[in-house]
Amino acid sequence: MILPIVAYGHPILRKVATDILPDHQGLEKLIADMWETMYASNGVGLAAPQVNKDIRLFVIDTEQIFRAMEDDEEDHSYPDAPGMKGVFINAHVVEVDGKEWPYNEGCLSIPKIREDVYRHETVTLQFRDEQFESHIKTFTGITARVILHEYDHIEGTLFIDYLPPLKKKLMKGKLNDISKGKVNVDYKMLFPEK
Repeated sequence: MILPIVAYGHPILRKVATDILPDHQGLEKLIADMWETMYASNGVGLAAPQVNKDIRLFVIDTEQIFRAMEDDEEDHSYPDAPGMKGVFINAHVVEVDGKEWPYNEGCLSIPKIREDVYRHETVTLQFRDEQFESHIKTFTGITARVILHEYDHIEGTLFIDYLPPLKKKLMKGKLNDISKGKVNVDYKMLFPEK
């Protein structure tokens, strides 16, 4: 089932999400619905707070980024090619490392706004997969970036928080419009002010 994406301004996007137990009610269905919702909205990652659940869960699929790059003439030598697809439950960052590099990011909860955000090259994460098996893994490149973006969601942080104050001030009108539902997107959204 495709779930509505929570829009900017909704309080759940600013809440630190909580860890869950293996017997969390409806977890398997929620994960399936999050995959369906992410693909239906052309996303590469989706966190539970974005579908109005305050739990530490997100899904990513960076394989589709690299598939899209195959037709591109530019040299895209990323260390994480061909990307990965995965479920991250109860994720906690162990370490970020490497040089910070810019990449133009967007967010399903903040449609029609894209900005360059600097993030570290690598992230080491402790998490559980969909079978609730524990892992500690290090991710690099675009995969690390998408993980850090989704991880921010479960920490109550948004990509626009990394922008300089002037840039944030200039986009205030657009952000207010998103909160009020004055934005056209081709996926279902849940607006805080409607």
